Amino acid sequence: MSEIEIPNRKYFRTPATAPGPSGPQMLPAFGAIRRDPLAYLNKIWRSYGDVVQFPIPTPPSYFVSHPDAVKRILVDRPRDYSKATIQYKALSLVTGDGLLTAENPPWKEHRLMLQPAFHPRQLEPLVGQVDQGAAALLKEWERASTGESVDIERAMLRAALETVGHALFSQDLSGDAVELTDATLDALEVVVARARVPISPPAWFPTPANRTLKRANAILDGAVARLIAARQQGSASSTPDVLDLLIAARDSSGAPLSAKEIRDEIVTFIVAGHETVAAALTWCWALLAASPQIQQQVQLEVDSVLTSEHLMLSDLARLPFTRACVDEALRMYPPAWLITRKALADDELAGAKIPAGALVIMSPWIVHRHPDFWVDPDSFVPQRFLDGSVTRHAFIPFGNGLRLCIGRDFAYAEAVALVARIASRFTLSYPEGKSIPAANPSVTMRPIGGLNLLVESRIR
Repeated sequence: MSEIEIPNRKYFRTPATAPGPSGPQMLPAFGAIRRDPLAYLNKIWRSYGDVVQFPIPTPPSYFVSHPDAVKRILVDRPRDYSKATIQYKALSLVTGDGLLTAENPPWKEHRLMLQPAFHPRQLEPLVGQVDQGAAALLKEWERASTGESVDIERAMLRAALETVGHALFSQDLSGDAVELTDATLDALEVVVARARVPISPPAWFPTPANRTLKRANAILDGAVARLIAARQQGSASSTPDVLDLLIAARDSSGAPLSAKEIRDEIVTFIVAGHETVAAALTWCWALLAASPQIQQQVQLEVDSVLTSEHLMLSDLARLPFTRACVDEALRMYPPAWLITRKALADDELAGAKIPAGALVIMSPWIVHRHPDFWVDPDSFVPQRFLDGSVTRHAFIPFGNGLRLCIGRDFAYAEAVALVARIASRFTLSYPEGKSIPAANPSVTMRPIGGLNLLVESRIR
């Protein structure tokens, strides 16, 4: 780590309380930040330490990387840190005030009303739905010739969207898969662009980006309308799903949720529920394809467990190494690679004073590589999640504390089940001369250029 530098105070409206780059150092770096924010954050962290202050006049802005300090924000004092940041404001242009972006009191009310849909008893039908969706995918791959190149990212997006449709809304979204996936990705690209600049044209102004966002939201809104119409014309699912709970819900005053509140929650689950899981699965296969011996370990484990035609929830507990591979992929390539909060009160993090009103930036991608907590952090080592060496608060792919992702257990069950099913039937590898792609940190972390792998059937 280089010599610590407290930023030049003339660039601040509040006192400089942590080391960091000066204004003249920061200005030339904006191009590098836009091209490769991960590399820039890594450089800043290694140069200045676990709490870095940027030379931004307002709000005072800090990059916090030590897992203990991140735990203080997310777990120990979550009510002192708000999601009222430019990043979540930009995301709300797509998801509205759904669980991902909402603040209290609506967030707490909606979280409690939706929690039953994520009860552990719901995992058994979820695994069956994943298994059913995987069967269609595997049949499609079987029809392809051996060694066919497959767009893994697109396949995982489609599989995850179909699972969201069946598990959360008891409806088949496969017919809308391409349109919804494209709309989601288009909308998120606009969100990223808006989050990276302090001032953007208002959403109603007809810029190309705003027109893209309007088209994407119209597609998502259409999907929501069809989901609700189908439920109103039919009957409720046997076990209340997210859609049932939203329609039946009453707020603290006894009034039903508004059409916008229902829309925002459904879009949140469509967007966050399939794009993040698909990203995790894509990176898991990117890593397994680059590590044939580890992929073979997964296949051996899966072969010893999957002795029946259908995958059961009880099977997942007998796939610890497969789960460890998913965990390690989430560590190395966390889909939610950036977390922001607004400090509502003065605090101290890793020895640095943080004033009320400050923007606090955290990156799981950095936290998951902190040398005080991770050995050989840049290597794919699934075994670390089996040998007891992981400090849990240093592993935050789903956030932590009060705002821990409501769908975490669903995501794990879905990811492990789908990896197991694919590994039982196929071996995935890179075309000659190709390797793990570079990461594009958009709203989620995606591979630049997608992920095309050769798919070879294990069934002769």
